[in-house]
Amino acid sequence: MSTFPPIAEYAFLSDCEISTLIAPDGSVEWLCLPRPDAPSVFGSLLDRSAGLFRFGPSHAMVPDSRRYVPGTMVAETTWHTPTGWLTVKDMLVMGPPDISQRRSEYRRVPGDAAAQGTLLRIATCFGGRVEILVNCLPLFDYGRTPGQWSYGGSGYDRLTVTSRDLALELDSSLALGTLGTRSYGRTTLEHGETAFVALSWGGHGPTTVDEAMVQLGQTEDFWREWLSMADFPDHRFRPYIERSALALKGLSYAPTGAIMAAGTTSLPETPGGERNWDYRYTWIRDTAFMLRALHGLGFDWEAFEYFAFIIDAVGGGPGPDGKLELQIMYGIGGERDLTESTLDHLSGYGGARPVRIGNGAFDQQQHDVWGMLLDSLAEHQRNGGQVPALMWEGIAGLVDTAIERCPEPDQGIWEMRGEPQNFVASKVMCWVAADRGHRLAHQRDDTERAARWQQAADDIKAEVLAKGVSDRGVFRQHFDTDDLDASLLLIPIMGFLPGDDERVRATVLAIADELTKDGLVLRYRVESTDDGLSGEEGTFTICSFWLVSALALIDEVERARKLFEKLLSFAGPLLLYAEEIDTTTGQHLGNFPQAFTHLALIDAAVRLIAAEPEDG
Repeated sequence: MSTFPPIAEYAFLSDCEISTLIAPDGSVEWLCLPRPDAPSVFGSLLDRSAGLFRFGPSHAMVPDSRRYVPGTMVAETTWHTPTGWLTVKDMLVMGPPDISQRRSEYRRVPGDAAAQGTLLRIATCFGGRVEILVNCLPLFDYGRTPGQWSYGGSGYDRLTVTSRDLALELDSSLALGTLGTRSYGRTTLEHGETAFVALSWGGHGPTTVDEAMVQLGQTEDFWREWLSMADFPDHRFRPYIERSALALKGLSYAPTGAIMAAGTTSLPETPGGERNWDYRYTWIRDTAFMLRALHGLGFDWEAFEYFAFIIDAVGGGPGPDGKLELQIMYGIGGERDLTESTLDHLSGYGGARPVRIGNGAFDQQQHDVWGMLLDSLAEHQRNGGQVPALMWEGIAGLVDTAIERCPEPDQGIWEMRGEPQNFVASKVMCWVAADRGHRLAHQRDDTERAARWQQAADDIKAEVLAKGVSDRGVFRQHFDTDDLDASLLLIPIMGFLPGDDERVRATVLAIADELTKDGLVLRYRVESTDDGLSGEEGTFTICSFWLVSALALIDEVERARKLFEKLLSFAGPLLLYAEEIDTTTGQHLGNFPQAFTHLALIDAAVRLIAAEPEDG
């Protein structure tokens, strides 16, 4: 039996600069510093001997209950031990920003609250008496390098651990000791007593329980105030939409405005298999859905900062011909070189190897990126954004590039590692680039480009309709097969054809009936698709949410609602989703939490709510 907790049972914490995962037993098993894409300090998520940080009761490992404090990203765990009751609140602290000195990595302006560089953990006994312990074992550089501990001050309440140029401070109301690379401490709390432990990097952790409680209050206030700025429907789906919005905010990187695809690397898509990827980057693929979701919920500032990051990243590297070069993904600081390597010393989650860092797909040719970027630009302009003349020239070059390269085969939206193909969804997204480019040019009175791009959009659509539809009237994965692909659900979602088109309807229903496992959607059939990999994969949750949206668009609202309810039943105990769901067990697979999944959930929920009768 695996000693790894189920993926969906980890609590995800963030301060919009750093994120962490905490296992049900109270162990921090994933924390990377000084950025979320840096090497791990606690890496038990990928190897049980790669470092952890537990704070909880001595005589219990299975909690009574776990939740987020409502409206926040503060995790609260309740414990029932043989002698009493205990709660532990975990958070990455938010507080007033220090604007007296600008940090070099900040390209955006800090908000009214900012990351304090502290992981704070507060335990309170509310019945009987409970012995608690601290067990802090940092192992730097993905578990390869132990740290050196030393005391700070004259007491036992502060320790510093260092490794090369990274120093962490451990403060606590407990007396702390060291044993090799480990720091430890324990005490007994009586009813009504509270203790804390705080790990800080570049910040200042609390030194007293009172200070810890102040930081708890500031953190809770930040998240609730942020959430209060949104426009959420008063509907039973609201808790899922809110938690999805909080997850997206938690995956953001405030210094640049980037939003990561997920907070982890190498959580397997196939148990024990090789489909393990690093998702701690920003995909252009996500941009259109990201901006729609953020603007749709009223988070216009986050949308602006994310769009600014995308423009910074895209505009940072013209090619040899002087045109902008568009990658499929970028580092959260705008980095372009995401060379992939493996960490062969790590066992992998549940034995799934290799463990990868970097992502070898970063330089693939994927034609969907131009359409996603242009749709994002159109969404930005619809919400009051401006496109200056110099930027327009660069954007125009991207539209022309999309049109020019559309006839070429590519790796497709799923980053196939087999031979390039003429994927239908890729052609559709090139159409999106030309279509949105035409609209933008028309608004700018750029009549020559508007006419040229409209003609190109018409030509692309004609080719897709001629070559991309099978004899039974269903869109195909690529021009040389009749196989289905979940990316075809983008045809109605992105407006290529309306929901009442018979080919769209036939395709959506074919995917629902033939590309599903126990009702949930597969990306494609691995046995008939050359993706360059071996083994099975689970159902892709984003594709299932896309199917909900597509069913609603073809007026199969009741079927869409039933599928959506089923998907909600698979949510993790903290309402978070990984990338895939194994329908035989209900377990989540892949990196966690997955931004694209939560984006698709928001889109599907909003469409379903809009389709309900007004008196419903």
